[in-house]
Amino acid sequence: MTIFDVVRNALLAGFGVQEKIKESIDELVKKGELSETQGAKLVKEWSEKAEKSSDELTKSISDVLAKTLEKMNLPTKENIEDLNKKIKALSTRVKKLEAVIEGSEQKGT
Repeated sequence: MTIFDVVRNALLAGFGVQEKIKESIDELVKKGELSETQGAKLVKEWSEKAEKSSDELTKSISDVLAKTLEKMNLPTKENIEDLNKKIKALSTRVKKLEAVIEGSEQKGT
């Protein structure tokens, strides 16, 4: 199971819980134990808390992944782009040098 799978399952579980709570609150409203206003307020509060928790989970996972990647000392996208620019520049220089060498060989023969 990948980290993505764990996060996805946690978020889906959170959404499932959120839906169950909404259903429970709706049931309390139907029974008259809560007013519609109170029910709506509870649903809104719970949704905000769930969203905040989801955001915190996402941030925590991002932080852990960033630290892990940093420890692995993997090249970043910028590193790779810089290397590609250097390779292109070197390829251009090599082609020019090859042309000079080829021209001097033709003159010498």
